[in-house]
Amino acid sequence: MSVDVMADSGVGGVIVTPVRRRLRISKALAWAAVTPFAAWALARGTGLERGSLTTQLMTATPYAAAGSLVPVLIAALTRNRAAATIALITTAALGFSVLPRAVGSAGSATGTPLRVLTLNTFFGGAEPEVVMDLLRRLRPDVLSIQELTPGMVEELDGAGLKALLPYRTLEAEWNAGGTGLYARYPLTPLEDLFEVIGHNMPAATMALPGTGPIEIVAVHPRPPLGSQVYEWTAAINAFPSASPDTIRILAGDFNASLDHAVMRRFLSRGYADAADRAGQGLTPTWPANRSFPPLITIDHVVVDQRVNVNAVSVHTVPGTDHRAVFADLRLPSP
Repeated sequence: MSVDVMADSGVGGVIVTPVRRRLRISKALAWAAVTPFAAWALARGTGLERGSLTTQLMTATPYAAAGSLVPVLIAALTRNRAAATIALITTAALGFSVLPRAVGSAGSATGTPLRVLTLNTFFGGAEPEVVMDLLRRLRPDVLSIQELTPGMVEELDGAGLKALLPYRTLEAEWNAGGTGLYARYPLTPLEDLFEVIGHNMPAATMALPGTGPIEIVAVHPRPPLGSQVYEWTAAINAFPSASPDTIRILAGDFNASLDHAVMRRFLSRGYADAADRAGQGLTPTWPANRSFPPLITIDHVVVDQRVNVNAVSVHTVPGTDHRAVFADLRLPSP
């Protein structure tokens, strides 16, 4: 503070004028803010997630990327140059891993059309009439359906599914393990394409006019909860690599996001995520129909790198905790 003495004042005394103090933030606060985000970026960039908890946390990477701007601001306010540098590098690393999914990299959509729809029905709880309305509007050539119960099979047939998609390869069960493929064109089951670990995951060859046979896989590994994280990892690792001899599409509930190292390794074996290519890779698919909006993206249509992606859309279906993912694809000539 400063003290001014007014010598000529008739009253006399001292007038005290307080000095404004600048808001000071400890430089240690900047390090405390940046450290968890830097560790997240390191784990994401190097694939260091281990165990169930960190694996599940990794699905929140898009939110971590947005939140990483806060340490940048704090470091700037504290004038902590070292922390600010680390914060900027962290934000850049997380941003580059996430933002391309919102931009897309799809090429010209030329080739034979193939429309694919995938839906997890939540123990057969999806409303059949809504599913049928979605099928009539989107007109998919293939439907990959997870948590398919025998009751759901009957309800969909009763609602008219056979008329739209008459061919099928089903492995329905009265639990989360049921999975199936419905198609517009004939299907031939593939028995030994890969080792199925976890839920049923039927595969089939489909005779698509204008292109020849293509392979379709309905995907649904168990979620990475507790000790199941090791089975989940093994299931995704067991998926077949892309083949130069055939076009293969894998669609379903992967229980994995593009921020999981095991998912990225799988895609690096000749595949691409259709939503990522179409700029819809950040559209969340789970959990749906709750009092809060969907948070993470774990349902995917995965395509051979040679496949062009025309469009991808995500749709809410009452009665299930997953949103349906629709991909309008263009296949290369044989």
